[in-house]
Amino acid sequence: MIIKRYIVNSMNEAMTRIRYELGKDAVIISQRKIRKPGFIGFFSKKIIEVTAAVENVKKNDDYMTDSIEAIKKAVEKEGFAFNKSSEFKNEKTDIKMEVKEDKSNLELIKEMQEMKNLISDMISKTSEKTQTKSELEIKLENSDLNEKVIKSICNGIKSVEEEVNEIDKAKLVIENMVKISKIKMEGAVVLVGPTGVGKTTTIAKLAGRLSLIEKKKVGLITIDTYRIGAVEQLKTYADIMNIPFRIVFTLNDMEAAIESMSDCDVILIDTTGRNSKNSMQISELRAFVEKVNTENIHLVLSCTTKNSDLDSIIQGYSILNFNNIIITKLDETTTYGSILNILEAAKKPLSFITTGQNVPDDIKFISASEVSSLILGEDSIC
Repeated sequence: MIIKRYIVNSMNEAMTRIRYELGKDAVIISQRKIRKPGFIGFFSKKIIEVTAAVENVKKNDDYMTDSIEAIKKAVEKEGFAFNKSSEFKNEKTDIKMEVKEDKSNLELIKEMQEMKNLISDMISKTSEKTQTKSELEIKLENSDLNEKVIKSICNGIKSVEEEVNEIDKAKLVIENMVKISKIKMEGAVVLVGPTGVGKTTTIAKLAGRLSLIEKKKVGLITIDTYRIGAVEQLKTYADIMNIPFRIVFTLNDMEAAIESMSDCDVILIDTTGRNSKNSMQISELRAFVEKVNTENIHLVLSCTTKNSDLDSIIQGYSILNFNNIIITKLDETTTYGSILNILEAAKKPLSFITTGQNVPDDIKFISASEVSSLILGEDSIC
């Protein structure tokens, strides 16, 4: 540890000298304003005393502790030297200096406390870095799985009795964690979810899949009259697929729209994207959903949604009693841990995933085994 003290006129001068003499890795231990020694100095402009230190590079981790101790000693030495500052001859000057020293001592104590906290953080971070992680944990973290899910997987591995490697055990555990929906797409089907997750495009894909591939009679209803272009977009899809389409503005309109499509095998209902934190908007949406009187309600979430937002979104929409999950935009990511993050947070089965903008091709079922392979990097969407 190299420690040097500088007497300078400004901090810019101090930084220049410190960088030149000690290098860019040097740290400032303390700084304070002082006067030049002697009687003449009392009437002169204050100057700055800066103490800086730089540690010699060593490979072992124990040297950090030695360096920290050296910094502590340097701080204590500076404090002692400061307390022994020079006295002036006349009594009035002595009183002024004592007041200044008291203030400076308080500042020094504050700086030392901040230094102590910094040292504690350095020791804590050093300790964390020394902890080794298994290949599996690193792999799961790289898949964007959150800490809670990773912990569940690691705990689940312990109960796997098959004589296979750790990665294969993890695959089995993930498969058991993923629940796939068995609900049939018939009657009224409602899609709910926040704005921007792709509900309208998803409902168009479902309509195309059910009408063009599965040859079912499908009807489309939308209550999304808030978003500009949403009605026109869905109406265009309905015209292309030659299926009935209705717009709902009120609760009475909903009842009439469903009754008009009573001959349809499936009635797909698109809803307005709502802020999950806005209880009034969610309650308004709940009234429409309850009017539909169906248990086939799908919460649509994007796999690009931040992990920190998932819990609040799911909790906000839980009042709608959704019983399935549709995960969209898998083509917009290269890691797929968010699938399991969403399913674990919602505690509901997965019904569909979407993998692009093409209608109706880019929507499909996916098995628990396929989800596991995606998360562990054995497969990809694109």
